This record gives sequence, structure tokens and C-alpha cells, in this order.
Amino acid sequence: MYRSHTNGELRASHIGQEVTLAGWVQKSRDLGGMTFVDLRDRYGITQLAFNLEENSELCMQARKLGREFVIQAKGLVIERSSKNANLPTGEIEIQVSQLTLLNAAKTPPFTIEDETDGGEELRAQYRYLDLRRNPVQQKLRLRNHVALETRKYLDSKGFLDVETPYLIKSTPEGARDFVVPSRMNQGEFYALPQSPQTFKQLLMVSGFDRYYQIVKCFRDEDLRADRQPEFTQIDCEMAFVEQEDILNMFEGLIKHLFQTVRGITFEGSFPRMTYAEAMATYGSDKPDIRFEMKFTDLKALSSGKDFPVFDKAEAVIGIAVPGASEYTRKQLDEITEWVKRPQIGALGLVYVKCNSDGTFKSSVDKFYDETALKSWAEATGAKAGDLIFVLSGELDKTRKQMNELRLRMGTELGLRKPDEFKPLWVLDFPLLEWDEEHGRYHAMHHPFTSPKPEDFNLIDSEPGKVRANAYDLAMNGVELGGGSIRIHDRALQSRMFELLGFTPEQAQEQFGFLLNAFEYGAPPHGGLAFGLDRLVATMGGSDSIRDYIAFPKNNSGRDVMIDAPSVIDEAQLKELGIKL
Repeated sequence: MYRSHTNGELRASHIGQEVTLAGWVQKSRDLGGMTFVDLRDRYGITQLAFNLEENSELCMQARKLGREFVIQAKGLVIERSSKNANLPTGEIEIQVSQLTLLNAAKTPPFTIEDETDGGEELRAQYRYLDLRRNPVQQKLRLRNHVALETRKYLDSKGFLDVETPYLIKSTPEGARDFVVPSRMNQGEFYALPQSPQTFKQLLMVSGFDRYYQIVKCFRDEDLRADRQPEFTQIDCEMAFVEQEDILNMFEGLIKHLFQTVRGITFEGSFPRMTYAEAMATYGSDKPDIRFEMKFTDLKALSSGKDFPVFDKAEAVIGIAVPGASEYTRKQLDEITEWVKRPQIGALGLVYVKCNSDGTFKSSVDKFYDETALKSWAEATGAKAGDLIFVLSGELDKTRKQMNELRLRMGTELGLRKPDEFKPLWVLDFPLLEWDEEHGRYHAMHHPFTSPKPEDFNLIDSEPGKVRANAYDLAMNGVELGGGSIRIHDRALQSRMFELLGFTPEQAQEQFGFLLNAFEYGAPPHGGLAFGLDRLVATMGGSDSIRDYIAFPKNNSGRDVMIDAPSVIDEAQLKELGIKL
């Protein structure tokens, strides 16, 4: 055996035992008569001690060890004279009697420390070295724990883990597909699944009434901090259920995960909010409810004062920012420029300072007197010492812009605490959204989402007003997951495809396998999928999912460590029947 114990295992109770350790050299210290080496593995660090007087040859051998050398050390566990309270193994050290070099190492391009000197691109290039760092390993341990507890919970509830194919048919489900050429069927292509959606529905038709899978999904989308071209879902489906059954089941899963993994207990049921209320109150379908700053409609209070910016606007929305009246003119100008950036798109920003003496100072004093500004403060709930921000314009755009500003202010003021978790169910999404560019409807979630039964009568006359039997779970401004009750009737599914612009022939060509299955006794069913990467990152208090993925892609969709994607040679293209 290369080791009898790990480097995080030994304690004072092991003093007097002969042990064998193996790992990487974290660092060494030459103190003249003594040389100390910190030996590291993923379990921790143990100090090795070499005495020049007792064994000069061994001590000189230790002094030649460089950072990240892989070694094996045998010796006696002894009490450490200078104890380190910051290390679990800090009460002991190993009096080494035998040292074996297992592999030398080049000097790494950055320090393998908790606080490293390596930049993000450099660490991505040498990801296998970055993965040795304790903070990154902790994140992957958290991911492992969440996945393990997910399996335990779902197994206890009677769910079966069923694998579905990765090489499937390309179907229009929203994002672009990654496609795979077929050598045996030249000119034809597989697609990598954006989700196992149709397969899990087919499993419900097959009688597997509780399915789950922790599964890779693939979407060819523009990337950002919480999006990767390949990501992992906790994918679930249930038969003979209504929306309430699914919400209760998976609220239970989230409670179980936070209790077992983070030791956090959520009391009572998660709050619920309709999509319409979420957009009107927060401008987002995944609102961060750790802090207030709710939207207030100021259109009526701001109109008729000869301020054309507000008079001509479809919407005038204000928020009260607590304790921010001391912001300087320079700070306010910077925020104004920030909301005018193309990424936000506002035309400008109006502010009102609610002074401690009860007076008001605004950027529109020319148009609005103290009485008007006081009415704004009363409407938004602003108090002395607060700041009111106001944006105006088209309703949907202004809501989205104010959402971005609200999140920025929440971050600046320390209101978005990473160790505070506020879940929220968002319900009753629109079934369809109108695409101006193509002049037709798109499914807001996917084509298999069922309308709410009470809105069936609107499908032909006012399809834009039909609500979906759909739900998302948001937490801290992140969509952790979502799902819906599915359509299980062929006639209704065919009507849905018709609304989305499919001809009967196109629907049969793309989804005939599912439509045909519905004719053989499809049960009512529904499901939900959580983004495992997002869930774990949120539980870890992070905005980015990359460190919770062992080998992530960068913003260009590249793996800079293995240099992928890459070109393939002409012979391989010819074999596939592809010419570029």
C-alpha cells in the first residue's frame, strides 16, 4: 500500500503509531538543523519532520523536494512541539524514517494555495492543477454531497433512475441543438439532447410513474456566468399528479438538501407568487426576495407636470433604496451612466433624496415640488435617509431595467447576503409569447406544457392570454429549476403545435413518435428539472457555476485545457460524408 492513512486523518490519538503517507509537497521549510515538509492530499495536510543530526542523508534528500513533488513518507507519529491550531492535524507531525520520491514535478505556473496568484485564464489552461486547490475541491465535494442526497431523497419517494439516450433526433425546443453526424447514415445527423423531455414523457406512457435522472444536457447558447454549453439537470417526472403534488414533492427535495448538506431548515411552505405579480413587483420571473425595493407604479403621480419624459412614457416605475440618501453626486452620475449602457438600455435616471430633515432633493426639482416628491416617497415607502430611483419608458423594458438597477443596489448595500436563502415558487406563466420578428407565437417553456384548464376556452380566441400550468423555483435571484403539467392528449398537443406554426405534416415529422404514443393510453403527468450546477452554486453562495464543474468551458465555449473544439482531419470528414 502506498499509504496507511490520509493527510487529514492523524490526530493526537495516533501518537506512537508507525504510518505511511503519500501526497504532494505543499511547501518545505529549512530551519538549519530541522527541515519540515507539508504533505497534502485532498483530505488535508500533515507536517513531516526531518532531523539533520539524526539522519543527515534523509534530511538532505528532503531539502531537494520541490513544490508539487509526489512522495511517500514512512515514520512515527509524534507530538508536535509547535502546534498549529488552524490545522486538524496540527497537534502531530511525522518523524520520517523513509522517504520515497514517486514523481518529480515542474514548478507550477501558479501557487497551489487557497489564495492563488493565477488568473482565471491561466488556471483554466491548467485546470488539473487548479483542481488541487482546497477551495475548488470543497466546491466539488459540495456538488457530490448534493447529488448523493438527491438520489437518497428521490429513491425514498419511489423514483426510478432511468437513463435516456444522448444521440437523439433534432427537435425545435427553444435553443440551438448540438448536432452529431452519422457515419452509417450519411447526410443525416443526431442531436445531443437539450433535455430528456420527450423521453421522460414516454416513460410515463410506459408506466414508470416516477422517473428521475441526474443527466447531462446540451444547448448551443451564448454563455455567461450561470450558463454552460453542457450542463447537468436533476430531471424528474411523475404520472397521475397535479401541480400541487409536484410542488410539494420537490419543495421537500430542496428542504432535504439544505438540511442535510448545509444544516439549514426552512420553516413552513415556500412562498408563492404568480408570474404577473413577480414581473409587476420585481421585473423578473426569478426575483431575489432577500431584500425589499419593490416596484411602485408612479405613472399617475408623475403625469401632468410638463415633464415629457414621464408624460409620454408607458410606465414610470420607482423603488426606495434604504439608507442611500448620502450617495454623492458623483456616485449618482456613475449609476446614471451605468443604466444607460447598452446592456441595460435606459434613457436616463431620476433620483430623489429623502433628507433626514424631512425635505426632498431631486434631479427633477424644476418640474416637481416638495408635495409631489413627498407623494412619491409615501407611495414607494421611502423614509428619511432613503433614496428613490425612477425609470420610465415601455413597460416591459422599464421593468427589466429597474430589475437590473434593483439588483445592483442590493449588492452595493450588502443586502444580497450569500449565506441567506429565500426560495420562491413562481406560478402561472404565460403559455405563449409573441415573436415580433417571425410574426408567430413561441412556447414560453416548451411545446409540451399544458394550458391551465380554466383557460382552455381562450386558446382559439385569445391565445396570448392563456396561462400555462407551469412553475419555477427561484432562489436569491436564480432560477433553480422549473417544470409543468404536460399535455397528454393528442388533440390538444396537435392544437399546441398548430399555434406554434407547425403544419400537421411538420408536427408528425418532428414529434410523431410522441403524438402516436398519446393514442395508447397516456396518463396525466408532469415534472420538473433543477439545474444541478446552479443549485450547487447557489447553495455555495456563488454567482458563477464554473468552479462547481470539474472541467468547464470559457465564455467562448472553449475548453482551453484540451483546446476544444478543434478541427478534424480530411480523412475523418470524408468518412462522415462531410465537406466544409
